[in-house]
Amino acid sequence: MTLEEIISQIQPLDQAAMRAARARQDMLTKPQGSLGRLEELSIQLAGISGNSMPVIKDKVIITMAGDHGVVAEGVSAYPQEVTRQMVLNFLKGGAAINVLARQIGARVVVVDMGVAHEIPVRRKPAAA
Repeated sequence: MTLEEIISQIQPLDQAAMRAARARQDMLTKPQGSLGRLEELSIQLAGISGNSMPVIKDKVIITMAGDHGVVAEGVSAYPQEVTRQMVLNFLKGGAAINVLARQIGARVVVVDMGVAHEIPVRRKPAAA
């Protein structure tokens, strides 16, 4: 299938599904709108899927890590080594994001965006 064919299949958002999703959000035990952007994304996803309670298959959480120089500037609360330790914990499945991923049946993919230490990830961005 060509890109043009794929694009031609894109339909407008299903307004009825979005209304139903918003109504459901507003009935949950939480202040209306308190989930911020997440709430809006869930409503948009309902519009895209045409289902007020869409099921998402093959979920992936992409976690990107890098050292960006704030430690050298003296504004970080943690030493640079913490980045490496956190990434290793993501890879072992011991971080909070891993717990959340397991709860929703998602994979965690770790991307090295410039960690100052060598870490065993398979995904690194291409050199510029």
